Amino acid sequence: MELRDILAISGQPGLYRYIARSTNGVIVESLLDGKRINSSGTAKISALAEIAIYTENEEVPLWQVFEKFYAHTGGARSIDPKSDPALLKKTFAEVLPDYDRDRVHVSDMKKVVAWFNILVDAGMSDFRIEKEEDTKAPADDETVAAE
Repeated sequence: MELRDILAISGQPGLYRYIARSTNGVIVESLLDGKRINSSGTAKISALAEIAIYTENEEVPLWQVFEKFYAHTGGARSIDPKSDPALLKKTFAEVLPDYDRDRVHVSDMKKVVAWFNILVDAGMSDFRIEKEEDTKAPADDETVAAE
């Protein structure tokens, strides 16, 4: 499983692994329960490989943030995403000290922490995107705090 195959679907809990295209959208498999569903072509689907987190100087790709979380937790799950906002901010600041405090909101932090925990539970330990994608800059509409 590679991070570039992992999707977040608006309105659906958890994360999904891309399986195949269908006539009406895409077939995905839930990382939470392994069930496959057909996600409509009208659903807002975001590839985690295309998401970046704002910092004071640049946008940091989400895979790099996940690597920092992995190093910070020693490969274990992070805090509960429903934790107190002050604890979320403190943990996020420890992992990514220069995150943009004006543009990265607590709701974004909750998503990042929840997604990280799902990926760790699914056995993912390498979040790196292949070399040619490392240098690919996200399109303007793809760079968001945490989608």
